[in-house]
Order: sequence, then structure tokens, then C-alpha cells
Amino acid sequence: MATKKITFDPESGVAYAANFVLNGGSDFTGTFEVVDTSGTGWNFSTTNSVGIATTTGWTGSSQMTKSISIGSTGFPAATFVVGIDTTSATAGKFTISLGSTATRTLSEGRYVYDVIVSSGSTFYRIVDGTILVQPGISSAI
Repeated sequence: MATKKITFDPESGVAYAANFVLNGGSDFTGTFEVVDTSGTGWNFSTTNSVGIATTTGWTGSSQMTKSISIGSTGFPAATFVVGIDTTSATAGKFTISLGSTATRTLSEGRYVYDVIVSSGSTFYRIVDGTILVQPGISSAI
């Protein structure tokens, strides 16, 4: 899957919108490269590009649920694994992923998701959007 380069401005308080299509029964990975408004890579190691210092680095969490317009239960349909690239943390790269076992259990339809990154008591809803889940058609032989 292609990398989505996003510009994140923590002062705006608005998440970047990114939409995906997910094929049921297959591995899914969404890759993001985060830059600030000056084009500098977001630093997920100890001090980010807007000067927020941390001694613990950044962590992330992400979930998806059925779209509100089609009757969300309020419970997550899936919880993504969020991987922050610590080898190039200053480049602002992270991924969200689900394995084929998890995607196989998803019903087809439109879902909403978001990604939250945090360090200590600082939290940002950095990305949100929709995920269209398409059912798997063929199976491996």
C-alpha cells in the first residue's frame, strides 16, 4: 500500500483525513509519513518538530467501528496495531495494520477510524477517515 504523506498542525486541532479500502481476509497496512506545516518530519523520538519534549517517545492507538450513519454499536470492530518507526523516528513514519485473521471477521461496509498519538499527557488525534471493507471473493488453493 502506498505511503500517505500528511501535514499535521497540532495548533489546528484537526486530524488529517485519509480513506482506505480493505479487502476482507487479507493483511492490511496503512503507512503514514507525518510532516509539520514547514515540511519537517514529525519527530516521534524525544522532541517533535514543534518542540514538544518527551522523555518516553510517542505511542499510538487506533480503532475502527461501523459508520455512525449505518448504526454503530459504539464498540470497535477492530483495533489496529500501530507501529512507530523508531529507526527513523525523526522522519515521522508510522503504520496501522491488521492481519488477515482480523480482517476475515469484518462485515462488508463502511467504517470510520482514527489514530491517536500520545506522549505523557499530550494527545493528538492525528488521522481519521473511512475504511471501505470489501468481502474476500477468492480463497487460496
